[in-house]
Amino acid sequence: MNKHFTILTAQLVFAIGLGNVTAQQSRPVFVSDPAAERIANLDILKKEVREYHDCTCKCGCYAHDVDLESDRAIAFLRRRVAHRKPNEKLALILDIDETTLSNYVEETGADFAYKPDAFDLWVQSAQATAIPGTLRLYQEAQKLGVNIFFITGRTENERGATERNLRAQGFEKWKLLVMRAASHGSQTIGQFKAITRGEIAAQGYTLALNVGDQWSDLKGKPEAEYSVKYPDPFYFVP
Repeated sequence: MNKHFTILTAQLVFAIGLGNVTAQQSRPVFVSDPAAERIANLDILKKEVREYHDCTCKCGCYAHDVDLESDRAIAFLRRRVAHRKPNEKLALILDIDETTLSNYVEETGADFAYKPDAFDLWVQSAQATAIPGTLRLYQEAQKLGVNIFFITGRTENERGATERNLRAQGFEKWKLLVMRAASHGSQTIGQFKAITRGEIAAQGYTLALNVGDQWSDLKGKPEAEYSVKYPDPFYFVP
């Protein structure tokens, strides 16, 4: 092969390769770590939560989902009362926040940030609205002669406002409203609620039904015969 031809061929191949590299480099390049991108952006999540609450997204409808769980609770309570033993004292246990009363107005106003002082001011205003499905459950329990207990993570200094709010929203009678002591130390919500359920059971009540929006409302010995969890994408209580 002609030496001059070989050199010319090599130069041509190099030129073509260089042109390809230049063409590739002229295109935009985006680099990221897929593992670091696995968590959704917080603003996007907040937008989705709002749309879920307002039933304007394909992700579901909050009111529909809560009503579905309320209906399950009512259906169970009716079945359980039909098989109540003579003199058996059945108990319905209800959480308050996002189970009985909705704080959505305060939550969106705070952009879903929890600030204890601001939330306490909201509680003291007694403006939280009833969650319709829970009000239906509450009224059904009254008709069936089931004892109603509220167990809430709200503290004792909020008792007056909480009672006013409950009554204003149609929750007029109950057996007992149990609230946390202001100085509860390191006791978790779950521990507090489990201990309180134990105290209710020790008084001779059968823990028939428990309804809450957090697993910490429901789990921990003793547990109710039937526990119903409402959806709550707004906050998490361990």
